[in-house]
Amino acid sequence: MDNELRKLKKVKIRLMRTPQFVMWQGIMMLGETSISDEVPTACTNGRDEIYGREFIKELSEKELGFIILHETLHKAFRHLTVYKRLHEEDAQLANAACDYVINLMLVDADQQEKYIAMPQENGKPMGLLDRKYAGMNSKQVFYLLQQEQEDRPTSPAGQSGDEDDESNSDGGSAGLDDHDWEGANNVSPSEEKKLEREVDRALRQGQIAASKLAGENGGDMNRAIGELLEPYVDWRELLREFITSMCSNKDSSSWRKVNRRYLANNIYLPSLVGESLGSIVVGIDTSGSITEDEINRFISEVVGITTDVTPDKVHLLYWDCDVQAHEEYTPAEFGDLVHTQPKGGGGTSPVCVQEYLAKEDITPECIVMLTDGYVWSWGDAWDAPIIWAITKNGIDGDAPCGKTIKMQD
Repeated sequence: MDNELRKLKKVKIRLMRTPQFVMWQGIMMLGETSISDEVPTACTNGRDEIYGREFIKELSEKELGFIILHETLHKAFRHLTVYKRLHEEDAQLANAACDYVINLMLVDADQQEKYIAMPQENGKPMGLLDRKYAGMNSKQVFYLLQQEQEDRPTSPAGQSGDEDDESNSDGGSAGLDDHDWEGANNVSPSEEKKLEREVDRALRQGQIAASKLAGENGGDMNRAIGELLEPYVDWRELLREFITSMCSNKDSSSWRKVNRRYLANNIYLPSLVGESLGSIVVGIDTSGSITEDEINRFISEVVGITTDVTPDKVHLLYWDCDVQAHEEYTPAEFGDLVHTQPKGGGGTSPVCVQEYLAKEDITPECIVMLTDGYVWSWGDAWDAPIIWAITKNGIDGDAPCGKTIKMQD
């Protein structure tokens, strides 16, 4: 074993035994670790780590510990797979966004630099560090950087007008490592799924070790690993699956009902039996606990529903303790949804929707209720399958009837 590899392994083992970082030991052992004369600093493809030989020589053990944990967190947060789309949109900003999040987390985890220290060059941090991004994820930082880039004045030569800015506080290329997006993109879907399971298993092993050794000493890092272990599900995908599952089987075509999707182009084709969803009810909570931003968000989701599944008709109901407005839209009118008129502002009782549907003799294929969940009564024995989409800041539990999904950003 050469000196650099021995140094690397020594620091890794020390970190695995350190209370603040023991929760990441499973991730540190995941994949292969190697030394290269070709890599200028350090690099990961989301599973394996490569460290530059000359770079390791220059670092103190505390600085090397920072770099090791930096690569470890790239793997733990699955940055190179989760944020592929951001990389395709702007590779430089995607790299910067991921680094800002990781570096701040590590600096805060050991403010006294007892175990790790961010590498410095000429008295300044080598990597990207800015406290204004505290509490944000990489996606949020990415769009802030993008906005800052758009707002930044440029010189006639196309260069930034802020030439005196420090490299560690903008969206530039300054960084501690390279990110092997190409290597991550060459992974097959089955291999990516396998890696996801391996990361999850490693995180859980680390969580067990942390509970035995670290207790609460990990602070924000303990909370971070808890969030990583929460299963993330795309709530829009669940909503779409719920609605489309209401469709019948598409067994055969029929001229008895013309395919409406092509009528706008004067093309007449038969519909597949079961292709049409029929009518659906979308109930938007407009009670006093709902903000204007949430109502606008609800409306945008209704537009998304009509785009994704194209029901025959949408009954859009605005409700609080009563149904305050009822708007109907057919596919030819879906574009008019942007002119909808929300009404309400009183108490919250979705039972009023149930009673209204019975009174008006409306029998939809399914019911979608958009709400914060702070209601007087949920109702029971709804006459159609129902799904409750509850806002991020709404109740923690599930509705006692139907299916519940939690809306996320």
